[in-house]
Amino acid sequence: MKLLLDTHILLWAAGQPEKLSKSAKELLLTVDNNLFFSAASIWEIIIKLQLCREDFKVNPYRLRKMLLMHGYIELGIEVEHILCITSLPLLHKDPFDRLLIAQAKSEGMLLVTVDETIAKYQESILFVK
Repeated sequence: MKLLLDTHILLWAAGQPEKLSKSAKELLLTVDNNLFFSAASIWEIIIKLQLCREDFKVNPYRLRKMLLMHGYIELGIEVEHILCITSLPLLHKDPFDRLLIAQAKSEGMLLVTVDETIAKYQESILFVK
């Protein structure tokens, strides 16, 4: 399966695996699954860092390097992904999450998420508690 990880899942997988549910861990450890991360997630992380949030201490360069070293596949942002956003109902207003949903839909992937608002989209979403 081709799985695109939302930013929460991505950060937990990289630095706080104890926060992942059993079902999320199983998905990430299944050898047949191809795990993707989006440039949108790295962009979102950089924005949060620039806002100087005290609780947010992620090095985006190191994160990307480690993800690639561990076999995760980087997904760039294409115009097709952005255009796909227009077909999404406005159930969620977060632009990064909407882009991740559109990327999953455009690429025939499942977006793995713990976000209940994202899960409302249903198509191309894999909700893990």
